[in-house]
Amino acid sequence: MASSAAATGRAIRGVLFDKDGTLFDFHATWDGWCAQLIADLAGGDTALTARLAEALAFDRAAATLRPESPVIAGTPVEVVDHLLPLLPLLPGWEARALVEHIVESSLSAPLSAAVPLDALMARLRAAELILGVATNDAEAAARAQLDAAGIEDAMSFVAGSDSGHGAKPDPGMLHAFCHSAGLAPAAVAMVGDSTHDLLAGAAAGMCCVGVLTGAAAAEVLSPHADVVLPDIGHLPAWLGLDLSPPT
Repeated sequence: MASSAAATGRAIRGVLFDKDGTLFDFHATWDGWCAQLIADLAGGDTALTARLAEALAFDRAAATLRPESPVIAGTPVEVVDHLLPLLPLLPGWEARALVEHIVESSLSAPLSAAVPLDALMARLRAAELILGVATNDAEAAARAQLDAAGIEDAMSFVAGSDSGHGAKPDPGMLHAFCHSAGLAPAAVAMVGDSTHDLLAGAAAGMCCVGVLTGAAAAEVLSPHADVVLPDIGHLPAWLGLDLSPPT
């Protein structure tokens, strides 16, 4: 694997981030949210709680999402697809309303930044890099969370699975970023915590950077990545940027 951006032979001019597990630490942000979602839907029914947890691959004993959970890399629609067999046990709910509930409830998720985001984005923008976000979450939720973190203005492009470009691992959102930024895919680093992100990056022809602030281990990401970093705070050094604070 590459130890620096220079070692890839590419001049990186744009960085496209995944959101959950990349900008925000996945488990610190979403484990508690998923536990509350299950509790709200189950309404105190112990048996239903267990079945909902199993459908979402949520480990109740450890209070964490298992690596195979659809919540980790799936779209809100894909999350609900895993709950469809249980809809008869959820009076008053139908699939569309459940998707809307998941998106709305995600707006109040307790965000936990993977690193101090405002300082990092200032450093990357000072290097004249074009930044964007491509997430399988809904675009409105992504924008609200980026705004809450104080970094929405740093992004020239934000797309979700409902923005009309498809969802990862398909590369539609990534191509849309390149078109918006006026960049060739080879000049863009796709940064993410899941194989969905890295497969999308490879399909788009981008440099693929894995980070370990999601659910996937390094050995899972490494076969699909040009480099695996502990977190996005290591990007400036990997990109070979001046590490002095931006003025």
